[in-house]
Amino acid sequence: MRTNSIKRKQSPFKASRLKNRIKDKSLLLSYLSLFTSFGTIFCCALPALLVSIGMGAIFAGLVGAFPQILWLSENKTWVFGLSAVLMLLSATLLYLNRNAPCPVDPAQARACAQSRKWSIRIVIFSVLLWVIGFLFAYLLPYFLF
Repeated sequence: MRTNSIKRKQSPFKASRLKNRIKDKSLLLSYLSLFTSFGTIFCCALPALLVSIGMGAIFAGLVGAFPQILWLSENKTWVFGLSAVLMLLSATLLYLNRNAPCPVDPAQARACAQSRKWSIRIVIFSVLLWVIGFLFAYLLPYFLF
């Protein structure tokens, strides 16, 4: 019996679908990290800011309209942990795809490059929001009280 040693090449269509799925996951994680960072702002930074500038009544109105804010505040460790993990995953995928090729078509290449730039901006903005929320939730209470 003779075995056939011809190796099959992966079809370009399959490789391109895989690259698109990785890009989609990277973009999805960027948006998820942004939204969880907003969660950290709503749970900790926004209430502290409103109360510190004398707008406690506005905060009370927000809690009346959106009682989920209290749940975010009560579970802030989980909110910060989840958002940190999502931001780390998003940044890792962006780093791993930093040299991934873009399509040859000029319009698609521009869209690819623009998508990468926006993904990086979203992750940086998410990290900034997370740091602000972390300051208000964990560091400033120790210095102010």
